[in-house]
Amino acid sequence: DLAAVVNCAGTAEPPGSSILTVTSAEWHALLDAHLTSAFEVCRAAAPHFVARGGGAIVNTSSFAFDGSYGGTGYPAGKGGVTSLTYALAAELAEHGVRANVVCPGARTRLSTGDDYEAHIADLHRRGLLDDVAYAGAQDPGPPEHAAALYLFLVTDLAAGITGQVLAAAGGFLGRFPGPAVELVTWRDHHEHPPYTPAEIAGLLAG
Repeated sequence: DLAAVVNCAGTAEPPGSSILTVTSAEWHALLDAHLTSAFEVCRAAAPHFVARGGGAIVNTSSFAFDGSYGGTGYPAGKGGVTSLTYALAAELAEHGVRANVVCPGARTRLSTGDDYEAHIADLHRRGLLDDVAYAGAQDPGPPEHAAALYLFLVTDLAAGITGQVLAAAGGFLGRFPGPAVELVTWRDHHEHPPYTPAEIAGLLAG
């Protein structure tokens, strides 16, 4: 008798939208559609899940959160959903509540049509999408393939799985690595001054 909530809401960027053209109003509308909508549902559901001793939250992000599809509010909103879910998974683990992310790829009204195809082709031409991502975006699978991952995450089969960012598109199933910082170097700040810009340049180049 698992309680679960799935957030799957959002809207496309305005055609041709970029940091060079997006308005403040468009930015706030995109963040509300993607991030605030997920937050409000989670805020409402979480106390009930905690009270009953468990539950599952599945939030929808996007392959676009890494910036490869361009835009502003869309990738930022989806990136915010991803970070929010990491935080929920950490905070609610002690209450038996799981929180995960799905980045779906599927044929929908947002991923079909001449405007979509022209947009994808332009991203590929500009180098934002590599050949593999471009091929996948040209031929998205039916939504049933992505839906199967959502279904799995709200069942007992997914017990113990939390804080994961998963992807499903057609026959593709993937997992994004968790956020982790890579050590470049270290020195004791009690004994050494701040790094100079030239030192940082050398360290990062190495």
